Amino acid sequence: MKKTVARLGAVSATAMAMTLMPLAGTSYAAGCSSTGCDNLGPKATGCETANVSTRLTIDNNDRIAELRWSVGCSAAWVRVTNKSSNPLYNSYGYIEKYDSAGKLIRSLKVRVPESGSDWSNMLGGRNYYYRVCVKFVGNEYPLKCSTKF
Repeated sequence: MKKTVARLGAVSATAMAMTLMPLAGTSYAAGCSSTGCDNLGPKATGCETANVSTRLTIDNNDRIAELRWSVGCSAAWVRVTNKSSNPLYNSYGYIEKYDSAGKLIRSLKVRVPESGSDWSNMLGGRNYYYRVCVKFVGNEYPLKCSTKF
C-alpha cells in the first residue's frame, strides 16, 4: 500500500512539473497590446522580442535614436545609443505619439547613457503616428526629430 501511494505521489508530482514546463518552440504572448502597453517596458512585457523592427533612425551628434516597433504588441519605443567619444553633454531621446489629426497625445523620454544603449517605455496603438527625437540639455545642439511613422 505504501509503495502504491509513493508511486502515485511521484506520478502526480511528475505530471504537475510537466504541465509547468514550456515545450520547445512554444511561443508566449506578450504581456500587453496596443494602448494597454502605454508606459510599460518593452523588456518586462516581452514586447522586445515580439516581431520587432527599427522603423526610423536619427543621429544628432552621435546620439542615435531609433523608433522600435513591435508588431506583436502594436507598440513603439525609442532606443538611444551614444556613439560619441565625448559624453560631456547630457541628452535625451524622446518618443512622441500623435493622433490622426497631428495632435501630440503623449511623449516619453530616456536619458542617453554615457556609453552603450538604453530605451524608453512604450506607447501603443496602430491608429497613431510616432516619431523619435534627440534633445540636448542646454543649447549646444538643436532638437532633431524623425519624420512620423
